[in-house]
Amino acid sequence: MPENRSGASAQPSLREALGFWWKLGWISFGGTAAHLAIMQSELVEKRRWIDSDHFFHALSHCMLLPGPEAHQLVIYIGWKLHGKVGGFLAGTLFVLPSTAILLGLSLLYAEYGTVWWVTLLFRALKPIVVALVLRALFQIGRRALESRLQWFAAIGSFLALSALHIPLPWIMGMIVAMGVLLGLLQRLRGIDRSASAQKSVGYAYGAVLWRTIRIVDGCAAIGSLPLLLLGIFGRDFPFWMKLSTFFTQTAFVTIGGSYTVIPYVAQVAVMKFSWLSQPQMLDGFALAETTPGPLIVVVGFVGFMAGFHHFHESILMGAIALLVTIFYTFLPCFMFVFIGALWIAKSRESPLIRSVLKLITAAVVAAILQLTVFLVRGVLLPAGSRSPNLWAAVWIISAFLLIHLNSLNASLTSPIAFHALGGAAMRKQKSPHPAEPRAMGVYHYRWPKGQVIRV
Repeated sequence: MPENRSGASAQPSLREALGFWWKLGWISFGGTAAHLAIMQSELVEKRRWIDSDHFFHALSHCMLLPGPEAHQLVIYIGWKLHGKVGGFLAGTLFVLPSTAILLGLSLLYAEYGTVWWVTLLFRALKPIVVALVLRALFQIGRRALESRLQWFAAIGSFLALSALHIPLPWIMGMIVAMGVLLGLLQRLRGIDRSASAQKSVGYAYGAVLWRTIRIVDGCAAIGSLPLLLLGIFGRDFPFWMKLSTFFTQTAFVTIGGSYTVIPYVAQVAVMKFSWLSQPQMLDGFALAETTPGPLIVVVGFVGFMAGFHHFHESILMGAIALLVTIFYTFLPCFMFVFIGALWIAKSRESPLIRSVLKLITAAVVAAILQLTVFLVRGVLLPAGSRSPNLWAAVWIISAFLLIHLNSLNASLTSPIAFHALGGAAMRKQKSPHPAEPRAMGVYHYRWPKGQVIRV
């Protein structure tokens, strides 16, 4: 179907939109790259709820905000379609399925203390995750990279990520600086002096300030409710205060989504607070990787184990701690998006801002490419293996083709079910320990004993 680049877009009913966000929460395996590919295919090309330029413009803004960018993009599109109610419900429905699944897996983990079945399930889903990311790379790359400058920015960002190991937030900062500098040089040289280029982003600063204060106050009031209930009905309130404060702080200080949040949480939760052990943290990665939705949901497992251990292996306290952790991790995302939503929409009128954000989109493509290389290498050449895993190669190719064919019907459930069954054939290969290279990122963290994990 041809891409929607026009300004016209369809306006779905709230019920129709909520049905899609609920479905997206269940089928969005594969991390951020797959989430973006699904939304771009469904919302831009098929349903035409948002045009392509607006989609990538909003994505670039979300990449600059703390927290998971795919979740923030869902909130923004929900806001664009149905206001704050639509944004709140969209963001909630997107993370609800993964939260429910992770809660169930955490309860089983606490009861039986083993994740061999999770490792098997992950091996079954791993090839289709790789296929989803590969398809996301092609889909997003061919639509996002429109100029030579964007190609240059994408290639440079990829080399910086993979060869120089520069963190993604630093690359984003350099991209923004380069875009601003090029935009100012263009103005000084008299380039792009059309009437549209002279538009500036205007604001009624008093109204914006008052709106921001109301949003912050509303989020603060909502955030105080769980603590109020825990203070009245719970026990050991200082623990709940520490838990909620830490994960709220995490949501504020980590830019770059799961790529930066997980190493930070792993370091503090294991080494400073001793909420869980190193093997348990690695098992949490395995659990989170078998669920749909954003990978950052792994913090829920950290919260579960914190409550489980602190209250003397109480399953109930562990479950409550998981929900509290998820709540305080994602609440700031709503606040950031609602504060910046009007600015995101208005900034499309500024050529300078649009040119900068197009370079940010190129950096997003580079991050997806780097993740793709890491994934393919980890699946085809697992740790300790000197020869490629041919079974994995067959499943990746078949998954890619199956997903491509099913995209005509907008269904991902068939390939997922197909590979969940067929992936068991890969069991004859040696199952990796959860500490071996995994599928979701580029950051390394060295534990005290010298082991290296990649998240």
